[in-house]
Amino acid sequence: MSTRWYPIYQKGNPQLRVFLPNFWMKLLRPYPKQLPNVVHFECSIEMTKFDIKNYLEKIYNVPVADVRTRILLGKFRKEIGKGYVMKDDDIKIAYVTLPKTTKFEFPDLFKKKSQDEENLKSLDDAKKAFKGYIKRNTDRPDVARQDMPQPPNFKGMTTPPNLPEFPQSVNRKRREAKGIGGSMPTRKG
Repeated sequence: MSTRWYPIYQKGNPQLRVFLPNFWMKLLRPYPKQLPNVVHFECSIEMTKFDIKNYLEKIYNVPVADVRTRILLGKFRKEIGKGYVMKDDDIKIAYVTLPKTTKFEFPDLFKKKSQDEENLKSLDDAKKAFKGYIKRNTDRPDVARQDMPQPPNFKGMTTPPNLPEFPQSVNRKRREAKGIGGSMPTRKG
């Protein structure tokens, strides 16, 4: 089927006449996942099952076993501030079943890098940057000042030396001085 109007013949060079159909088809990612021999297409609303089958077989040499179609209703929306309702165009979806021996896999055009490679690369970059920072700042006099006493090394010790024990809470001392027990009474029964 073709409804395009071609230019009227004009004198001069021979006319190049290409007869193109008004049909179009767009490959869709199958949702939900289908059998490997089922392919989804969005196509022109005027196409019939026979047009879809002939389109795929004659132009692309794809063997077709069966074609099922459905029309997806366009969305209704109210235009804000204008007070009228608009409707999107309806869409025809075709489910093309290929022979059992034929399998189709949706092409992955934009392959993503695995997250592990990116994470390892960024971790290595951070390590290199930190090592460079440490190397640049080892000889700075303002970082390790000689006139200030350095803190003692407490590695391997549970509490620092020469420090008093942690004082008990003030409220607990007051209760003990008044003779009130340290724990709350409990119910029996």
